[in-house]
Amino acid sequence: MSVKIIAEIGQAHNGSLGMAHAYIDALSTTGIDTVKFQTHIAEAESSIYEPFRVQFSKEDATRYEYWKRMEFTSEQWEGLKQHCDEKGLEFMSSPFSNAAVDLLEKLDVNCFKVGSGEVTNFLLLERLAMTSKPLIISSGMSSLEELDKTVDFLKSRHVEFSLLQCTTSYPTKPEQYGLNMIAELKARYNIPIGFSDHSSKLETSIAAVTLGAEIIEFHAVFNKEMFGPDVSSSLTIEEIKVLTKAIRNIEIATVNPINKSDNTSYKTLKTIFEKSLAINKDLNAGHIITFSDLEAKKPANKGVSATNFKDVIGKTIIRDMKQWEFLTKQDYK
Repeated sequence: MSVKIIAEIGQAHNGSLGMAHAYIDALSTTGIDTVKFQTHIAEAESSIYEPFRVQFSKEDATRYEYWKRMEFTSEQWEGLKQHCDEKGLEFMSSPFSNAAVDLLEKLDVNCFKVGSGEVTNFLLLERLAMTSKPLIISSGMSSLEELDKTVDFLKSRHVEFSLLQCTTSYPTKPEQYGLNMIAELKARYNIPIGFSDHSSKLETSIAAVTLGAEIIEFHAVFNKEMFGPDVSSSLTIEEIKVLTKAIRNIEIATVNPINKSDNTSYKTLKTIFEKSLAINKDLNAGHIITFSDLEAKKPANKGVSATNFKDVIGKTIIRDMKQWEFLTKQDYK
């Protein structure tokens, strides 16, 4: 099964519907599978008391006002999903309230993404379980104890779900990646495990895939100088193209193991690159061969293999030989 590659637009559209559509167009050229948004309904998920995670906004006095500005209407969400459909991309979104789940259900989405801040929100998880749709859950802020409870909750409701190793730090530093958790979570829960990246680097997701991640998620941005809370942890469109190609190449490599016990396909190349013994100076008949008399020259099969140099040391030359001549078994006794 191919690695599922999810590019998150999130709030990179900054509340602009046109910008959101522009991101869909751009991401459709990158080879990803899924475009992910965040569906915010301010009244349902937030309040004026919610503090900013990053005090970035020059136009919103409170984070509640910011979420309000990030909202789209049901009709606008429908248009965004239709645009994804037209581009051959899966539309996905993270709901942050039951009301948002209701909105997304009207769009008939295939799957829901659960943000790491919602892992312990069992009210939301219960509503999501009612949809009978698969879930992809980020584990960023969760302890194993919390994840155990969430996994048990979802399994008790027969929900199909996967889990993403994630570190809630923007941008994530190398010592925070937690790549070791990919194998640990696989062993612990026996479910598909992926990686949600906030490092703003290509190598992080590439490493995750080589370590067995079945889903890769990252933030997308047109330019890393743009406005927004996730810009510093995002990848540009050109970077996403490179990353997607790298992941697909790794997939090809993974399903095509090589057999190092059989190198017959290199028979011709080995003849070209491997070497035969030669002498590195003029030698007269009767000379006893020493290590310092020998050199190895291409191609192979012109005399004694360089592999067997020990076999000729101490042997006696039986004819006069010129410098750089190949040494054959007929030349010594």
